[in-house]
Amino acid sequence: MAIKPTSLSLACLLITAYAVPTFANNCHPLVDMHKPQLIIGYGSLMQEASKKRSDPDVSANYPVLVRGFKRGWFLYACNDRPGFSTTYLGVTPNPDAHINAVVYKLNGAKTIQAYDAREKGYCRVRVKPSDIKFLALLPKNMQNGQIWIYNSQQGLIKTPTKNCPIVQSYVDIFLSGCLELQKKYTLPGFAKQCITTTSDWSSHWVNDRLYPRRPFIYQPEAGKIDTLIHDNLPVQFKHIKIAR
Repeated sequence: MAIKPTSLSLACLLITAYAVPTFANNCHPLVDMHKPQLIIGYGSLMQEASKKRSDPDVSANYPVLVRGFKRGWFLYACNDRPGFSTTYLGVTPNPDAHINAVVYKLNGAKTIQAYDAREKGYCRVRVKPSDIKFLALLPKNMQNGQIWIYNSQQGLIKTPTKNCPIVQSYVDIFLSGCLELQKKYTLPGFAKQCITTTSDWSSHWVNDRLYPRRPFIYQPEAGKIDTLIHDNLPVQFKHIKIAR
């Protein structure tokens, strides 16, 4: 015998239908489709080539200082598969902290959905323009946009360990991007600031460069990067181990 739905059961179905998408999108707030959508990049996205590999249609990077967020080596990405365990850069809200970073424009508001899907382990958070100091003039098509940063989810925050270390290849992308911006926009000390505004540098650090004893073959900025690390993180520098 067919069961006739009651008004109460229909109401429950409607509540469920609307509640599930709302819950699923807690990490991804609605965007204003009529405004430019800007992203704050603070790790690998600071390097143009790395950013363009992810999304070739985005704008150029523009350097910024962002208040109210702490950057550090605490996005834990470990599993049981060998070779896939590392700790990445993340950010968390912190009213006493600031970071140097970049801002860039997406090619259309709908692109942000692809970013949301790709940035697993992060939640997209709105950044107020008053919390940003722009270190270069933005083009008109980037002004008055919504600005977002991808914030690390609390359940994935953990500092590096022996089995989930910092890896040099990721450090190279991050710091080469910082050096790139320092040169392009004539910002003395910008690359050093990338180090000093990043927390949780660790002795659990593996040099996984393809040719660690001749790194310049694949990483032209290796000498500058190593000098930056040596001068600003001398203790951690001594403990970097060559990957086997």
